[in-house]
Parts: sequence; C-alpha cells; structure tokens
Amino acid sequence: MPEAALALGSNLGDSAWMIRQALERLGQVEGVEVTRVSSFYRTPPWGVTDQPDFINACALLGTRLSPESLLLAAKSIERDLGRRPGQRWGPRVIDIDLLWVGEEIRDTETLTLPHKHMTERAFVLVPLAEIAPDVLIEGVSVLERARLCDARLEKLA
Repeated sequence: MPEAALALGSNLGDSAWMIRQALERLGQVEGVEVTRVSSFYRTPPWGVTDQPDFINACALLGTRLSPESLLLAAKSIERDLGRRPGQRWGPRVIDIDLLWVGEEIRDTETLTLPHKHMTERAFVLVPLAEIAPDVLIEGVSVLERARLCDARLEKLA
C-alpha cells in the first residue's frame, strides 16, 4: 500500500483525546492502516497567535485510497468530531492535514500534494522527523528540515 502522511492538531477541549480519536477513526476507514504515530507536542499557535497552544502530532498510514478519497475521509472525521468552519488558522477542535500520499502530486482547488506549507512549520516537521526522518522533501530530508526550523515545541509524555 502507498504511504501517506498526516499532520493532526487541536487546541480546543481535550486536544490529546481528540487527536487519539481522530487516529482511531482513521484506522477504521476501509483501505487505511495507521502504521506510525509521533509523540504529541504542545506548540504555540501559528498564523493567528491570540489563541490557546495546540497539541500536534503526525501519523504515517498505508492506504489503498486515492488522495482525494483519503482527504474526504479525514474531513468527514473532522466534522464527526465537531469541527465547524471558522477563522483561518484560528482555534479548532481538530485539524487533519494530508501531507503526502506516495509520490502523488496534486494542485487543485481542494488538494495540494505534497502539502505546500509543511516545510515552513515546526509543528509538522518535528513530529514528522520522529516517524519519517529520511523522507525527502524537495531533496532535503525531513530530519534536516526539522533541525533547521525554529522549533518552540514541548514534547509531551
């Protein structure tokens, strides 16, 4: 099965529980197997900074779904867990971003693969480096990118 990577985050309610619920539900999707999950990290907000800290994690999946179908499954899980449309980069009960699916490249109105902002975000790169350190993004390993970023993250037990 092709490998996919996801970034998950939450800063409303019991954020760690919410991420665990999202991962559990992803694992119940036909054609999806959660294979690795990073540690959870407390991270300062990005974009809109006047909001609570986030809890962030990354996960690797094996999937037989198309990127579009995997995105639809992730968005359905977000809705089921209580996510509602709101402020861009604002607070949220759950956020699931699709980072990559195998070697797929997409640039549509609803999906860009690989995720166009993942190399700018320590809250993605640091947890991702735990579970996929050798994956290359534009010729540079995830681990090296994580070492170069401004990582103000607190790893949680």
